[in-house]
Amino acid sequence: MDKSFYLILLIIQYYINMDYLDFEKPIEELEIKLKKALELGKDDSVNVSKTVSDIQNQIKEKRKEIYQNLSSWQKVQLSRHPLRPYTLDYIRALSNDNFIELHGDRNIKDDKAMVGGWGSIGKQGVMFIGQQKGRNTKERQYRNFGMANPEGYRKALRLMKMAEKFNKPIICLIDTPGAYPGLEAEERGQGEAIARNIFEMTKIQVPIIVVIIGEGASGGALGIGVGDKIIMLNNAWYSVISPENCSTILWGSWEHKETAADALKLTASDMMKLGIIDEIIQEPLGGAHTFPNETFKIVKKSIKTAIDELMVIKKDKLVEKRMDKFSNMGVIKE
Repeated sequence: MDKSFYLILLIIQYYINMDYLDFEKPIEELEIKLKKALELGKDDSVNVSKTVSDIQNQIKEKRKEIYQNLSSWQKVQLSRHPLRPYTLDYIRALSNDNFIELHGDRNIKDDKAMVGGWGSIGKQGVMFIGQQKGRNTKERQYRNFGMANPEGYRKALRLMKMAEKFNKPIICLIDTPGAYPGLEAEERGQGEAIARNIFEMTKIQVPIIVVIIGEGASGGALGIGVGDKIIMLNNAWYSVISPENCSTILWGSWEHKETAADALKLTASDMMKLGIIDEIIQEPLGGAHTFPNETFKIVKKSIKTAIDELMVIKKDKLVEKRMDKFSNMGVIKE
């Protein structure tokens, strides 16, 4: 048996163990067939080369058919895929594990839903900031499902001010279902903390690069979302509200979430048309989780390009351009 057969089998076993979304079921069925054919091919007396090749071609075509025609709701589903890379995955890959995490807002506590610290991209030192979700139940509780409290946003602002002091660019990675809406968060000033960040981020005199890597929901995203360059992965979403909550408000249930997703114009292509973002990063076919290392390389290249462009701009001009950028959003020209 050729070694490549065993390599293909290992790859297929990885995909078989993945969580498939409802619209990915046709791919799952074909990959199960491919696994069976490869298992049969372990017997040297059986030649399954043609069968394997045919199924591989079917999988390739089916993947193209599905992923190149995703609806808004399907992209929301893909952004929440349990194997999708999270903020710390990106940080470790972008910095080659050269990351020193910093903790606490110097007032209440350290918010585990908001992570940040020093790292580097190539030879350039940077400050990384972003929301972090969990992989399992224990981690999700520890990270509060990626929903930051006021102290999380205040920690983020503290780190931004530190980056400004040392003249280092800031990289914000957005992936949150929203800011934490609990009573204790409101008591500690959730709205004020987010508003303060938006206000202060417009004035920070170092480049701010924002990358929306998954969910970008409401003020929870905007609290670290003001930047000179806004980059968005093509299967991420960015909106004032999630499709489910929008559906609940308008129709009284989640049943119309697909309709709500379309109406919200929350995809990367919608954001580009509206002038909210500056660049769309095309993920590998199937989503960032299928080939994470390839995704990391593309994101790293995009961030490096943005840093090189922004670091040469004078500080006062950088702030002026950032203010103009956000002031012009939502302006209707008749």
